[in-house]
Amino acid sequence: MGKATGFLEFTRELPVDKDPLERIQNWDEFHLHLPEENLRNQGARCMDCGTPFCHTGELISGMASGCPVNNLIPEWNDLIYRGLWKEALDRLHKTNNFPEFTGRVCPAPCEGSCVLGINNPPVTIKNIECSIIDHGWDQGWVTPQPPEKRTGKKIAIVGSGPAGLSAAAQLNKAGHSVTVYEKDDRPGGLLMYGIPNMKLDKEQVVMRRIRVLEEEGIKFVCNSAIGKDIPAEILVKENDAVILAIGAGKPRDLPIEGRSLKGIHFAMDFLTANTKAVLNKNQEGLISAAGKDVVIIGGGDTGTDCVGTSVRHGCNSVTQLEIMPQPPEIRAKNNPWPEYPKIYRLDYGQEEAAAKFGNDPRVYTTTATKFEGDSEGNVIAVHTVEVEWARDEQGRFIPKPITGTEKRLPAQLVLLAMGFLGPEQLLLEQMGLETDNRSNIKAEYGKYVTSIPNVFAAGDCRRGQSLVVWAFNEGRDVAKECDRFLMGYTDLP
Repeated sequence: MGKATGFLEFTRELPVDKDPLERIQNWDEFHLHLPEENLRNQGARCMDCGTPFCHTGELISGMASGCPVNNLIPEWNDLIYRGLWKEALDRLHKTNNFPEFTGRVCPAPCEGSCVLGINNPPVTIKNIECSIIDHGWDQGWVTPQPPEKRTGKKIAIVGSGPAGLSAAAQLNKAGHSVTVYEKDDRPGGLLMYGIPNMKLDKEQVVMRRIRVLEEEGIKFVCNSAIGKDIPAEILVKENDAVILAIGAGKPRDLPIEGRSLKGIHFAMDFLTANTKAVLNKNQEGLISAAGKDVVIIGGGDTGTDCVGTSVRHGCNSVTQLEIMPQPPEIRAKNNPWPEYPKIYRLDYGQEEAAAKFGNDPRVYTTTATKFEGDSEGNVIAVHTVEVEWARDEQGRFIPKPITGTEKRLPAQLVLLAMGFLGPEQLLLEQMGLETDNRSNIKAEYGKYVTSIPNVFAAGDCRRGQSLVVWAFNEGRDVAKECDRFLMGYTDLP
């Protein structure tokens, strides 16, 4: 595979991003690409390991290990090493409908399970993937591929996020007539409004692919909330099958003293309003962090995006509270390869905050105890306390406050980024769908059929909050099962 001694000759190399203090002046993407020779050397590091865990896509200890869409990683690493770009793009598209999305926003569990990563920095899989697809777009190789014939079957997909888009792409390839319904004003779901523009460009990346899907025959209907603007029973009646890919958008709240004060928002409301302001080129509906002390409660990608967005607004300060301890610099003994490495990382948002304010904005093992407001009902401070993790009487690890560690953080804007509790329930209740004990739509993984025979569910609304790449996995899978249901067999990969 590639150069047999490449992993011995070349070290891991990533392109240098735009300077943090430069890139926070705009909403443009800031990741760059390596020169071709350097990229080929990175492909050469793929070591013909014989046990390519990178594309296995398993859950180990509750975390993704390897690529959930089973990308043929060693194959396109080898093709890039040999300079065969078009062949590499063909192999990439065999398993991944939208590598320009995963190449930008996926946390790369493939790299965490790279065999080379056992005792060396892993292969730069994510960067190679993004380089392949971007080169393909530049060369004009990504073109509409409409099906040669139609089956006459009609499918409605509710939700145009990662799961909905991948299901639509696959079912359209099978020749079915697919209509995608989106409650917002633009298609893309999480890809459009849940991820800031500097991380995933909406016009140059997301809408570019949407336009190709439209030219292939997929119809997008926006500003249409099923169950509100269009009755769910009509959708079921007028289509041969319905796929629900509505995500898990119900945010986790923090019901502590002062929660009703003005200036406290869910992170996704903040990010959505910001992206709309960027795309519409006006400030209507914007939740601004300009000139404010911002406190973000919660971590993960959403917390990072809130940091990066607040810095670009021109916030006065930003603090991010994380209730968990700071991860170690290297894998802990209880986090062995090929598990996803739970290690300390300085993501783009924290890097930008550190460049502007002098330090990583995250404060670990700390939680909020109450919000303080002024006489007009505006939040002005967050009261916090440090915690230690210990076992309770039932043996569960829980956070316990440490007396004497209380602090008061000035805050005129508080963003809650503590994850999601499942899909919004209104549509589920109207359809009479059975749910599981976490309020997700009940549908078995690998089958995806709900309690209504011709209604399927996939993505976060079925599995709960997860990685974007798992949504792509389920979107492709549900397309196979839906196709099988309609035709009695399926040829979809």
